[in-house]
Amino acid sequence: MLVIGIAGGTGSGKTTVVKKIAEKFSTAQVAILTHDSYYFDNSHLSLEERRKKNFDHPDSIEFDLMIEHVKQLQSGAAIEEPVYSFISCTRDKKTNSISPKQVLIIEGILCLTNKRLRDLMDIKVYVDCDSDIRLSRVIQRDIQERGRDVDQVLKRYKNTVRPSHLQFIEPTKRYADIIVPQGGKNKIAIQILTNHIVQTLNAQ
Repeated sequence: MLVIGIAGGTGSGKTTVVKKIAEKFSTAQVAILTHDSYYFDNSHLSLEERRKKNFDHPDSIEFDLMIEHVKQLQSGAAIEEPVYSFISCTRDKKTNSISPKQVLIIEGILCLTNKRLRDLMDIKVYVDCDSDIRLSRVIQRDIQERGRDVDQVLKRYKNTVRPSHLQFIEPTKRYADIIVPQGGKNKIAIQILTNHIVQTLNAQ
């Protein structure tokens, strides 16, 4: 199994990069694991307290479970990926069944912050993007998908998103084998990644 980690700041275009790579292969070849699924369940807190949580801090991710799931997939066993709601900030009772494939893509803003998880990756990718573009995407996404208004998004960006990006996410660039500027618009970088995957699969 070829394991690829794709990180980058919130709104950098990671998900687009993942989709553009995955669409070059069949669903029988590629599995995708997102660390958004592994946020700790906060159902024991009030909704107001949940929304104050810093989701851009490494401590917000249940890395032990995520790492265990990656190891299970590598060993040939299927896993039950958690389902997380950013509306309620809790885990759903249902899960997503993921079977082992030839390629596993791990995607998330913090996926390169954990050394044990990094050590399971064959290729580490950092998707880079200007902060003003990321902010505009975050505003649009959080309003449309996460039930926040503009003031809430901007306050959260100032208090947690930007400081955490500078402290935890941006520094993980140094672990990347490949840095992809402009996210999903960088067709050449995506093609290079895709070609490498094809070569690796052909060599297996």
